[in-house]
Amino acid sequence: MDCDVLVIGAGLAGLVTASEAAARGRKVIVLDQEREQNLGGQAFWSLGGLFFIDSPEQRRMGIRDSRALAGQDWMGSSQFDRPEDHLPRLWAEAYLDFAAGEKRRWLHSLGLRWFPVVGWAVPRFHVTWGTGPAVLEPFIRLTREAEGRGLVRFRFRHRVDELVTSDGVVTGARGAILKSDTASRGEQSSRDVVGDFEISAGAVIVSSGGIGGNHELVRRNWPRKRLGQPPASMVSGVPHHVDGRMVEIAAQARGSVINADRMWHYTEGLRNFDPIWPDHGIRILPGPSSFWCDADGNRFSAPAMPGFDTLATLEAIRRSGHDYSWFILTREIIKKEFALSGSEQNPDLTGKSIPLLLKRLGQNPPGPVQAFIEKGEDFVVGTRLEDLVEGMNRLTGENRLSAAHLRVQIEARDREIANPFSKDAQVTAIRGARAYRGDRLLRTAKPHRLLDPKAGPLIAVRLHILTRKTLGGLQTNLSGRVLELSGTPVPGLYAAGEVAGFGGGGMHGYNALEGTFLGGCIFSGRAAGQNAGAAV
Repeated sequence: MDCDVLVIGAGLAGLVTASEAAARGRKVIVLDQEREQNLGGQAFWSLGGLFFIDSPEQRRMGIRDSRALAGQDWMGSSQFDRPEDHLPRLWAEAYLDFAAGEKRRWLHSLGLRWFPVVGWAVPRFHVTWGTGPAVLEPFIRLTREAEGRGLVRFRFRHRVDELVTSDGVVTGARGAILKSDTASRGEQSSRDVVGDFEISAGAVIVSSGGIGGNHELVRRNWPRKRLGQPPASMVSGVPHHVDGRMVEIAAQARGSVINADRMWHYTEGLRNFDPIWPDHGIRILPGPSSFWCDADGNRFSAPAMPGFDTLATLEAIRRSGHDYSWFILTREIIKKEFALSGSEQNPDLTGKSIPLLLKRLGQNPPGPVQAFIEKGEDFVVGTRLEDLVEGMNRLTGENRLSAAHLRVQIEARDREIANPFSKDAQVTAIRGARAYRGDRLLRTAKPHRLLDPKAGPLIAVRLHILTRKTLGGLQTNLSGRVLELSGTPVPGLYAAGEVAGFGGGGMHGYNALEGTFLGGCIFSGRAAGQNAGAAV
């Protein structure tokens, strides 16, 4: 036997898994099809948001939270409605206990710290000081220390093509050794094969991530009954190597895949003007104030509003028959309400720079946002609405938009802003957001008329559907063991992270609360590493 535990995938879940197994004295081999430069996987590119319940940061911001309230929010969001949701529900309950209990204390003991302003629609989103790279740092350190003790070995450019079984037990993996190349982190790398390998192990843990970089697989699994036909055009929020191959490979070893039609794709994607991977998209993290309309200029109705119900907005966009939509906003809104997701788009938080962070309170949009205004292909700026619409039509080449049609709707919205008793859902939401001092300080502009020249110029942003997370996956029990369709564990096989729907084959159900992806990788990776380490 080559190792006690074989981990397939060197992202966050894989690193947590490997560190936990090594902490129990087990010998671990970690495989990844990419180069060492990609150690940490998708988590490196993340904003580093983590979901905590009743944290010190929440209490300091005046947020009253509890395990009961968080459970209520989670179950209302997840909408579990299938017989196979039994284990995902158990995983959700266990994760909520973790987030309300030892999660923050444990991560704090490993050196993680968080930005003091808690954010997003349900304010449990704690941005890690240092973003995604800082979340990865302790687990990279732990695995490298274990490597120094001879307990962990990394094998990069090793692509698994098959799980090896013997008498019904998963005993290892075999596959191809890929040619080394000079691709930097996130860039598309060679798939040329220069050799093969086979590794035997006491337990195999799949932590290979989701399917968001594989648009063909996204379309194949698209929930057509719920969301209509899949988009012909999408942008990718994850690198190309997030290809979903291991889901099918684990299924061939009798692993049960559930909830494959549950996905989490964002509706506020921009084409990156400086792309790293193919179809590289960046997500806007919007405040509540932008006017949002479809490709024909029809304003979306609640709950399809900025920063609210992602799936409802995705459904509305697909129902419109187009792959894109529009934000129309002012300079006053964009400088306060536009944040861009990702470590590379937030140099102040990633670099732990207080001077850069303070610039967010200034008179201009943050530097990365300003760069997109100037260089991004999806931005149009105009002093008058008529000029703006002319630019929007020129950008798409479709001439779908009428300035008169948009003016009627925007003026109606502006009249509601002037009405202190407005029942317009978006206006009510803007005022509700500003009742929280964190949003009032950093995330929500003072309500104003879009057509007020003092707030201008006007800005239009074309928004693409951006692939991101897989909410379903390999069905696992609370020990991280992969189950057969019968519910019986597949001997020797475990899974963690996104490939397992962050636990159980989909602990989020249909929707995902903010900050629960990285935490799901950590929680499920910890369970798989501990239990596999104890079993071999």
